[in-house]
Formats: sequence, structure tokens, C-alpha cells
Amino acid sequence: MSAQLSLPAVAKLNLFLHITGRRADGYHELQSIFQLLDYGDTLHFSVLPSAELTLSCNQAELVTEDNLVLKAARLLQRTTGCTQGARIQLEKRLPMGGGLGGGSSDAATTLLALNQLWQLELNQQQLARLGLQLGADVPVFVQGYTAFAEGVGEHLTPIALPERWYLVATPDCHISTKEIFQHPDLPRDTAKISRQQVLESEWRNDCEPLVSQLYPNVAFTLQWLLEYAPSRMTGTGASVFAAFSDRLQAEAALRNLPPFCRGFVARGVNESPTLAALAAFR
Repeated sequence: MSAQLSLPAVAKLNLFLHITGRRADGYHELQSIFQLLDYGDTLHFSVLPSAELTLSCNQAELVTEDNLVLKAARLLQRTTGCTQGARIQLEKRLPMGGGLGGGSSDAATTLLALNQLWQLELNQQQLARLGLQLGADVPVFVQGYTAFAEGVGEHLTPIALPERWYLVATPDCHISTKEIFQHPDLPRDTAKISRQQVLESEWRNDCEPLVSQLYPNVAFTLQWLLEYAPSRMTGTGASVFAAFSDRLQAEAALRNLPPFCRGFVARGVNESPTLAALAAFR
């Protein structure tokens, strides 16, 4: 078996985000659809014979002990008693603090890759449970399918959606998820919808009004994108998105991106390219 592996770490969109309650431990009960995209970061892994873990990145400021890639690798070592290590290179394309799940996806890809390279033979459910210790969004990237999400985001039901093209625009501001979820003005009482009702229900992002009030650039970008298609924020922002049936329409809008934004066009996928690449490696 090869001791090297490269895998994508794809982005996600929250097609909606309903906050249905707050638990005693402070975590929020959510309902959402996680739409996976065919665009994201890339990670390269090389096995080391010792337990050493090293990380390099095209954005040097991200190489810290708190990076979720290193946390995921250490967690996998501790859980399994693995004495091997890895040299990991992260090619970062997704913006930090954008609500696109970049850090969580990087962590999930790390769990999947090192489980394979280290020949640990954990199944996806075991890896997803480990991922939940790193963040509520990690399990959806481990499981690798577009899904209806409940709980804190860990209860996932696969959902097949028609193929759409998404324009994703990220204004130049970093939004703290912790700040938004702790804010007293955040609504926390949206009525739950059943899995059977989800595709017929009216969708919204419960964080969007608050974030738009606190971050004017987000409000402006939502309004700009509304000229082309219905727009919505993903996660707690700052990224916003609109769906198009045609790639060329999405790319035409992208060319008029406001100067304080960065953006990309990606295809929504029901199954993760990460798992397809991992299957090809085997």
C-alpha cells in the first residue's frame, strides 16, 4: 500500500438553518440541510514511521497547535494507540470564518485519510463519533453525503437534491460563531419540521438578520446577490450564496462580485468527492 495520499476537503452550504432550542449544556438544537459542493481545500498526507505529526500550509498563519487537522490526527492516534505519524500539507482555498465548514472538512478528511494510511480499520460511524468531538459539522463530512441535519448537527439523514450550481460570495469580514450563538438577540424557538416536511417547508437562516445587523458588508452582499437569484447566508456567515440551474448564469454573476468580496462557483453534489477519491485509492 502506498504511504502517500491526497484528498479533497469539500465545502458545505447550509441551505437553511433553523434554531429550534437551546440545551442545558449551552449547545443549540438545530435543523438544517447540509449541501456538499465539489469545491474546497486539498490535503496531502505522507506516513512517518514515528508518531511525529507535522503540518504545512499555503497560508502560514494557519499552522498552529489549534488547527483542526492536527487535532484530528492526534485524536486518532490517542483513540487507537497508533504509533505512526504523518507529514500533512494543507492547500487552503476556503475562507476562514465563512460558514462553509472548511476547518471541519479538513478535520474529517484527515480522519478518513489517516484511518486508511495507518490501516486502523475504523468504520465511518466510529470516525464520525470521533469527529463530533472536534466540531458539530465534522460528522457530515465524514459520512460524505448531502443530508438533513438535526440535534447539534450530528443526526444526519441522507437527502437527494437536484443538481444546482451555487455562487458563493464571502465579504471581507470574519464572524465568530461563538459570538452569534451567544448573542441575546438570536432567535431560538423556530418550530421543528419533520423529515417528511423538509422539502416543502419555507426555509430561512435564523442567524441571518442578526449577522446582517452586526456586519453591514454581509447585508450588502445579500442584497447585491438578490439581483441575480434568491440569496441566503450559510451557517453563521460571512459567506452568502444563491442557486442557479445553469453554471454560466452563476459565473456571469460572479464577474460582477463586489470589490470587498471573494467568491467561487461550485456544483452541489449528493455524494462527497472525498469519499470517491478515497475509494479510488483503495
